[in-house]
Amino acid sequence: MTKRIIRTERAPAPIGPYNQAVVAEGNLLFTAGQVAIDPRTGQFVQGDIRAQTRQVLANLTAVLSSAGGSLSDVVKTTVFLKSMDDFSAMNEVYAEYFKDSAPARSTLEVARLPRDAKVEIEVIAVLPK
Repeated sequence: MTKRIIRTERAPAPIGPYNQAVVAEGNLLFTAGQVAIDPRTGQFVQGDIRAQTRQVLANLTAVLSSAGGSLSDVVKTTVFLKSMDDFSAMNEVYAEYFKDSAPARSTLEVARLPRDAKVEIEVIAVLPK
């Protein structure tokens, strides 16, 4: 199996022993979960679930772009929410980014996320050859 590590300064640097994304077998991309850290400042984006979801999706867009892809290449997302009470608001923002052909998705409520984030999202994408 071949794999390629993806790193970009346009998304937050990993805060542990992992990579922003890994491409396997040429065009299958797996991202690490992203939280609402602004890569320009390194600061966590304060605000409601909408603001955090926008930053998370901007970070994922940057990682995908660095690997030669885009959100349109995403086939699966996993959304981790601190509270399912935020589901509708997160979903509104999510729908802005995945308009035409939304990927398959799982959404889970979790006890706690890094930096006490309200949302974390990871994706799997099939990159163009």
